[in-house]
Amino acid sequence: MMIHDVNEGIVGNRTRKRVGRGIGSGHGKTSGRGHKGAKSRSGYRRHFGEEGGQTPLFRRIAKRGFNNAAFQLRIAEVNLDALDTAFEDGASITPEVLAEKGLAKGRFDVVKILGNGELSKKLTVSAHRFSRSAEEKITQAGGSVQRLS
Repeated sequence: MMIHDVNEGIVGNRTRKRVGRGIGSGHGKTSGRGHKGAKSRSGYRRHFGEEGGQTPLFRRIAKRGFNNAAFQLRIAEVNLDALDTAFEDGASITPEVLAEKGLAKGRFDVVKILGNGELSKKLTVSAHRFSRSAEEKITQAGGSVQRLS
């Protein structure tokens, strides 16, 4: 491919195909639908996976395997810089408080505190998991870490 080919054929506002406007238009008579058959009729809708009598692909291939995704833990990740901006000095932080403030969004089973950013306040953080850097930064700032089970 050459660089001048990249945008070739891309048209901003293409004019719509005006069908059924006489033989001179190139889209007259059958309006580009061919002769007879379901596809030529109005109201035609192809059904998903239909292959004209042949067993559809999704029925030909065996259902196999098992996926643990439905049973895995949903982890809400919260960074230190978010805690630094959202809470005052000496605050006590729990997963419920994080959910109220909108820092732990959606449904979650476990809260993990990550060490992205700097912490300048003394905080008491209760969470299920901590990254090593987050735990170090919290204790260096004079705060404390409590692991929930």
